[in-house]
Amino acid sequence: MLKGKNKLRLDDSGQECMRAAGRFNAELLDFIRPYVIAGVSTGEIDRHVEQYTRDHGHVPAPLGYQGFPKSCCTSINEVICHGIPGDYQLRAGDIVNVDLSTIVDGWHGDSSETFLIGDVTEAAKAVTQCSFDCLYLAIEALTPGCPVSDIGKTIVEEARTCQFSVVREYTGHGLGRRFHQEPSIPHYPTKQSHRDRLEPGMCFTIEPMINQGTRLTQQDPTDGWTVRTKDGQLSAQFEHSILMTEEGPEILTPTQHGPQPGHRF
Repeated sequence: MLKGKNKLRLDDSGQECMRAAGRFNAELLDFIRPYVIAGVSTGEIDRHVEQYTRDHGHVPAPLGYQGFPKSCCTSINEVICHGIPGDYQLRAGDIVNVDLSTIVDGWHGDSSETFLIGDVTEAAKAVTQCSFDCLYLAIEALTPGCPVSDIGKTIVEEARTCQFSVVREYTGHGLGRRFHQEPSIPHYPTKQSHRDRLEPGMCFTIEPMINQGTRLTQQDPTDGWTVRTKDGQLSAQFEHSILMTEEGPEILTPTQHGPQPGHRF
């Protein structure tokens, strides 16, 4: 990793390590895909995630992170993020975000998808589509050295077009040897995001959380992790890890079997 004022920029070796971490995280998401179906519990999904990760010599990043008790997050319907896997069995009509983060030789991969379980409502499809489109439109908007605010501006414009809202309390983040680091990547424009720049060699996540109704959130006071929409309406999220290169953004976590750019749900 580079030093001094360039400390957030990775050298060639660090970039290759992040590519390897991203590849495994995407592989894990493809592995777990067949299990994200009606009748399977979120706890079972979590067990498969941990087993596959450890079988390949890697570490589930969420497990024990600031006390989080599981190896992945499963956020269902009105849950925005940080849903804790457990006994709940997925059922037709649900949408569920599966958020995977892994540590590969000391480097972090991080990505997520929202899955549609069986036949879902048109509203569920629409909010899922909006989050998916927001992610890829934000990536397309990036150029070397651009302000972080280009991400938030793009996402807010698309969400408004769809008549949905953008969560503000939870953001993307820098990524590397640490799970969460600078810069913060808000999904709406802020004064700081206008100042922060995405220079070549920087790694970060984009993970827009799009709500059907209000953008306001509430955290479960019992488990201290699960975040829900304040009005109980649906929320959807997609996430990629990104490396900014001299040529532009490189997606580090593309899956082989998941929805590709331009996909329609």
